[in-house]
Amino acid sequence: MQTWLRRKDIDKVCIHEEGRRLVPSLGWPHLVALGIGAIVGTGIYTLIGVGANLAGPAVLLSFLIAGIVCACAALAYAEMATMMPAAGSAYTYSYTVLGETIAWVVGWSLILEYTLVVSTVAVGWSGYAVGFLKGVGIDMPLALTVGPHAGGLINLPAIAITWVVAGALIAGTRESATVNAFLVVAKLLALGVFVAIALPGFDASNLHPFMPYGFAESTGPDNVKHGVMAGAAIIFFAFYGFDAISTAAEETKNPSRDLSIGIIGSMVGCTLIYMIVALAAVGAMHYTVFGHSPEPLALIMRELGHGVAAKVIAAAAVIALPTVLLAFFYGQSRIFFVMSRDGLLPRSLSKVGRRGTPVAITVFTAIVTSALAGVASLDEIAALANAGTLIAFIAVAACMLVLRRRDPRRTRAFRAPLAWVIGPVAILGCAYLFTSLPTRTQLWCLAWNAFGLLVYLLYARRSSLLAQGRDT
Repeated sequence: MQTWLRRKDIDKVCIHEEGRRLVPSLGWPHLVALGIGAIVGTGIYTLIGVGANLAGPAVLLSFLIAGIVCACAALAYAEMATMMPAAGSAYTYSYTVLGETIAWVVGWSLILEYTLVVSTVAVGWSGYAVGFLKGVGIDMPLALTVGPHAGGLINLPAIAITWVVAGALIAGTRESATVNAFLVVAKLLALGVFVAIALPGFDASNLHPFMPYGFAESTGPDNVKHGVMAGAAIIFFAFYGFDAISTAAEETKNPSRDLSIGIIGSMVGCTLIYMIVALAAVGAMHYTVFGHSPEPLALIMRELGHGVAAKVIAAAAVIALPTVLLAFFYGQSRIFFVMSRDGLLPRSLSKVGRRGTPVAITVFTAIVTSALAGVASLDEIAALANAGTLIAFIAVAACMLVLRRRDPRRTRAFRAPLAWVIGPVAILGCAYLFTSLPTRTQLWCLAWNAFGLLVYLLYARRSSLLAQGRDT
């Protein structure tokens, strides 16, 4: 039993051999931009339509509930990240606190999360890119712009943007983060344009009936779960992204200060942005009009007679949604990198290139995510991505509570307030959101982790550094 729960030494978690270390080059402005870039993206530009279709105008409550759960998880992340400023995020925390087997499940779930998030955002970006090109007179053939689920053959724009972002990450971490910061500003300006136009046209009648599908999730005649909680389970995708900041811990110049600023600052700011934009959207137009649109915000602008504003928003999405791709692609490569460095995946993948980036893992990730983005459906892969994230969030909150009990005197650069309140809220909230996901999503998540445990038993358990008597 002891070998299943063997743990990494928390005092050695930041010690790494030469050639497998990441270079500290990021400050708190980079981290805040990385967080906002990850959080404000497909969730508000695209998934607001998916959420409204599930919850109606009560999607506002879906945003609020998902935001509260994520805020509690963010506080737990901030405490753990400043204690262990190493790459790996929830996987690393679980390895040092809960043991190797649980860490493997968390890491395997993070692989699912990041891979599917990148694919989801690429599909969302494609929808806006095609809409923008159509607005300027360029029609791309349906067969090359959507997957088989929508009557096409392959989504080439989604594949192309995935490889563009992969190339940027290979070029260098600091360089990518700097470009990301400029694109984040463009994205926020576009949302400001939307609110400035849509909010004055607020019509309270568009909010009736406010909760057409009820609060708790329920399966309708279309065999799809509806309700506020069903919407929250999908909208949850719109809030996470701060966990990508924690994967940058090893590349942060002053982690004890900058990580908490980046995680909490981006989460608070984005929650306010989301609530204002969602209120403007559902107040300006009835949810049935934009609920099925791949570009709901631009559609609302066009329906309100603001064609120029629609083009501005679509252009901003085309230009700035890749910031979400960059943040999650970055996180994915670092999760792969750390699991490889620990020996749970082939060690050859954890070699750092001349520019301080894990090139082989980045290329491999690009192959997998672009292939998925080329054929996948947005709502299906978003829901499955949420499942992996919920597992990781539960683990981080549990790690915080266990370490508070096991090692209460350890130095904590950031202490989460009311830990014994926010910890259980994060755990129970995430667990409930998981049960609110589509049944098929839950089954796919369980199947993914069952396959992961098989990989662990056949390979990772014997090849890990701890199994070989090493911890660095």
